[in-house]
Amino acid sequence: MLWAALLLSPPRDDTPPSNDDALRGLAVWALQFTPRVAVSAEAVTLEVEASVRLFGGRRALRDRVVQESKELGVGAIAWAPTSLAAVALARAGRENGFRKPLDELLDELPMETLGAVSRHHTTLTQLGCRTLGDIRRLPRGGISRRFDKELLAELDQAYGQRPEAHVWVAIPETFKARLELMSRVDLAPAMLFGARRLLIQMCGWLAARHAGITAFVLRWMHDSMRSRDIADRGELVVRTAAPMRDVEHLCRLLAEQLAKVQLLAPAGDLELEALDVQALEERSESLIPDTVRAGESLTLVLERIAARLGPERVLRPALVEDHRLEWMQHWQPAPQPMARRRTRSASIPQPTFVFSEPLRLAVRGHRPMYQGPLHLLTGPHRVEGGWWHRVKEGDVEGTRNVVRDYWVALSDHCGVLWVFQERLANDEVAWYLQGSFA
Repeated sequence: MLWAALLLSPPRDDTPPSNDDALRGLAVWALQFTPRVAVSAEAVTLEVEASVRLFGGRRALRDRVVQESKELGVGAIAWAPTSLAAVALARAGRENGFRKPLDELLDELPMETLGAVSRHHTTLTQLGCRTLGDIRRLPRGGISRRFDKELLAELDQAYGQRPEAHVWVAIPETFKARLELMSRVDLAPAMLFGARRLLIQMCGWLAARHAGITAFVLRWMHDSMRSRDIADRGELVVRTAAPMRDVEHLCRLLAEQLAKVQLLAPAGDLELEALDVQALEERSESLIPDTVRAGESLTLVLERIAARLGPERVLRPALVEDHRLEWMQHWQPAPQPMARRRTRSASIPQPTFVFSEPLRLAVRGHRPMYQGPLHLLTGPHRVEGGWWHRVKEGDVEGTRNVVRDYWVALSDHCGVLWVFQERLANDEVAWYLQGSFA
C-alpha cells in the first residue's frame, strides 16, 4: 500500500490558526487523486496505490502533490505503507517511508509523532522511553495493564501489524468554501492571493467530479467597522465560454476582473462558490509522446481580452439552430458559453462564401442568368420557416419568414454557385444568388 500524509503548516502569530475548514478544504482538493481520503487529527491521509499509473508513476504523483499542496498551506508531506506511519514521518519531517524497512524507520522516531503515545509522554519518559522503538521493547502485558488500549492499537496499526479503519471523505455535491485573510485588505487585487487558494480547492473538487465550470462567484465580507450605508459584502461573478478547471487561466480571469473593482470598505473574509458546473468530456491521450506543447487556445485568449476590455467589446460567431442561411450564426460575447448545436445532415452541399444580401438574378425563359445562363446541377432543397422571427422597421412590423428552393448551379464564367428560387406574394417566381463554392 502507498499512503500519503499532508500536514498543515503551524500557524504564525500574524495568521489565523488552522481549523477544521482548512482540513476539509484540503481533503476535498485531495479527492482528485483518489476516492480514499480521510481526515485524522491535524492531517489528511490519502491511499494512492491504485492511482499511481493514472498519474504517471510514483515520482510524477509525488511531484504534483507536493507542488500543488504548498499553496493550500501544507507544511509537511510523507509517504509510507500505512497511514499512521505516514503521519508520524510527516510530523518528524521525514518524507520517504520506503528507503528502508518500516520497523527501522519508525523505531527511530520520537514518541510525539503518534497521538496515542504522545498523551502518555510524561509517564513513558519516566520509564526511560525516548523513541517509538523504546516503547516497543517494553513488555506488552505491562503496557496493556498500565495504559489505555489505544496506545498498543495505534502502535500496531502504524507498524502494519493490525488493519486500519478510516472514514472516507465524500465528494460534496456543491462547492462553497471560505477563507479568512491574514489581514484586512483595502484594494481588490490584494484578494487574489487568498482567492487563488480557494480556486485550487475548487479545481480539485471539479477534477474529482470529472467536471468543469463556466461560472463562479467570489464574495468578500466588509469590515464590521464600515459605514452604515455600505453593504456587509460584495461579490464578483466570473464566467468562461467553455467548461474548464484550469487554475492558472481562472486566476488570470479573476485578476483582470479584480483590477476593475473598487472596495467600498476593507475586506477580511473570502467565499468562493461554484455556480455552473458541467460534465467535462475527457479526451483520450495519444499513444505518441507529446514533445511539442500547443500554445494557448483561441478561446482562452478571447476570454482574457474580454475580461480586460469588457465582454461587450469582444465578440465571436456562434452557430444557431436555423435552416435559413442568413441566420445560421450570430455574434455573441466571447465569455458567454457556446450553446450546444445538434448536427444535421444536408442533402446538398453548403456554400463556402455567402453574400451579405442575396442578389436578384435576371430570368430568361424561366432560366436564371448570371454572366450567362446557369445550369442547375442538384436540387431543389426546400427551406421554409421564420414565422417566429419578428422584426420592426420604422413603424412597420413583419416577419423573416422565407419559402425557398435552393439549387447548386454551374456558371460557365463564375464556377459553382448557390442560388434559390422564391415565390413572391403575387405568385411571381424570382431567382437569387446567395453564395459561391470555393
